[in-house]
Amino acid sequence: MEPPKKQTPVDAKKTVKRLLSYLSHGYKLKFSIVVLCVIVSAITTVISSLFIKNVINDFIEPMLKTNTGDFSNLLSLIFKLLTVFSVGIIATFISNLIMVNISQGILKKIRDEMFVKMQRLPVKFFDTNSYGDIMSKYTNDTDALEQMLCQSIPEVLSSIFTVVFVFASMLYLSIYLTLIVIVFLMLMLFITKKIGGKSRKYFTAQQVCFGKKMGYIEEMINGQKVIKVFNHEQKNIDGFNKLTDEWFFNARQANKYANIFMPIMGNLGHMQYVIIAVIGGALTLTSIPNLTIFGFGVMDVGIIAAFMQLSKSFTRPMSMISQQINGIIMSIAGAERVFKLIDEKIEIDNGYVTLVKIEKDRNGNIKETTDENGIWAWKHPHGDGTLTYTELKGDVRFFDVDFGYEENKIILHNISLYAKPGQKIAFVGATGAGKTTITNLINRFYDLADGKIRYDGININKIKKDDLRHSIGIVLQDTRLFTGTVKDNIRYGKLNATDEEIYNAAKLANADGFIQRLPNGYDTILESDGANLSQGQRQLLTIARAAVANPPVMILDEATSSIDTHTERLIQKGMDALMHGKTVFVIAHRLSTVQNANVIIVLDQGHIIEKGTHEELIKKKGKYYELYTGKLELE
Repeated sequence: MEPPKKQTPVDAKKTVKRLLSYLSHGYKLKFSIVVLCVIVSAITTVISSLFIKNVINDFIEPMLKTNTGDFSNLLSLIFKLLTVFSVGIIATFISNLIMVNISQGILKKIRDEMFVKMQRLPVKFFDTNSYGDIMSKYTNDTDALEQMLCQSIPEVLSSIFTVVFVFASMLYLSIYLTLIVIVFLMLMLFITKKIGGKSRKYFTAQQVCFGKKMGYIEEMINGQKVIKVFNHEQKNIDGFNKLTDEWFFNARQANKYANIFMPIMGNLGHMQYVIIAVIGGALTLTSIPNLTIFGFGVMDVGIIAAFMQLSKSFTRPMSMISQQINGIIMSIAGAERVFKLIDEKIEIDNGYVTLVKIEKDRNGNIKETTDENGIWAWKHPHGDGTLTYTELKGDVRFFDVDFGYEENKIILHNISLYAKPGQKIAFVGATGAGKTTITNLINRFYDLADGKIRYDGININKIKKDDLRHSIGIVLQDTRLFTGTVKDNIRYGKLNATDEEIYNAAKLANADGFIQRLPNGYDTILESDGANLSQGQRQLLTIARAAVANPPVMILDEATSSIDTHTERLIQKGMDALMHGKTVFVIAHRLSTVQNANVIIVLDQGHIIEKGTHEELIKKKGKYYELYTGKLELE
């Protein structure tokens, strides 16, 4: 397979800086304690290495030379060493304990930000991003981020302070030997840049491929029935193999460089250790004075032993980073993808007209109220400081509306229509004619390219989106139920609905009968999008969900498309009761369901080509007549 031609490079510095910025939000003191503990731990590493020098020079070397030695202070020295180790262990334990608390707190904040942002994203975002890819950011990417926060950052902190204190100690012991360590350090940094950079590129590509793979799997799971009907199993296997081949290539390349990197760094450390021993030994046999930052001294066995131990402590941080390099790179790539979601532009809402409840006194004066029996009205502040209230009626009018999902591709052209309060407007046309798109514009899932839509005489761009959508009930063609009871799913339309309101809404939608036959009736738990219900039953629940909200405007997008003819007849009376007194927009392939509409609008390729009642359109003998008589099929 060819290497990935174009991969967005990870800005590691920017991503890590942003991750660290979360520490300043409520974790400054805790993180300061972690840093202090890490410093203490690094100092104990240095002190324990310097103890070796004292043990060799004060006890072991005299004993070897004279076969006698003074061990009176050895016990005290050992006790001091144990104390130092104990302090180091306690400091490490405290830092790890606090860092777990910090990292989980930061992850909670990031996940909260992701979910809050997702709730505020426009519908267009979900139309252009697969669910699987979005889910991988919540799972795979945040898991990698968790590893970085819990493990990588503490290790990096420990490595930095260890390097600083160890380097100072090595200068104290011998500048000659320190120069050797510096040479090896420069070599390690060069290798890190070369090999680590290649590994990072492929780990980034691996994260992207993982998101694609998750999206493909999610799509295949949801489409299993269609796949089996059309015998597309092998085709889908081939498609999955192509994605996994791409993922395999990037994963292999990433881990290849990461796995090469680790042994190279380890062996460089071993070479450094040997060279220090050889050169240090040579210096002890010469008359060359040992150069230190404190002056000239004598190179002895104790210094060499201590320095060799310090050199291990100096190169160990590099080895630790090399062992974590793949995790660090994947974490940075995952963090970048998470931050990309957090940085997505939210749905813009410049509306200032809100939906409130009002009541009128005997003199006709209007005041706002919290009474459930109040009248819904639009609260409209004006530029001159005045405030008006317009009673919510459900009058919707389109004026020369143009729209395109892409700026340079208009799909609705010069749409003008009106729906008076209580009228039923039906949209008819082939798939892709623009029926659903028109209804999406009413609740401002998308904004217009040109023209305007007025709701009770108010431009919908002036109405806050939440309030606008609160006044509109919608039954989508794609039913969507949530994990919870039947009662909870119906209450989704009105969160403060009473049980009585829920029962009435279910009866209105003719869903009460099958609900009563469920194992626990309205308290039956639905899981996996209501998999234990038929498609028609799921559709009835969504109709009941819209009914309990009791809005003045209803949008029924193929609301009976998944209901058999018998069930359709049963709910027709309930639907008529639901729609009574409301402005209703209906989209249906079954023309029998729209014959009683006040106006039937026939669409073709984004244009309104016919408009009128069922009888008027039949008399015209145009496209609607052809559709109704079967001379032309709806696609």
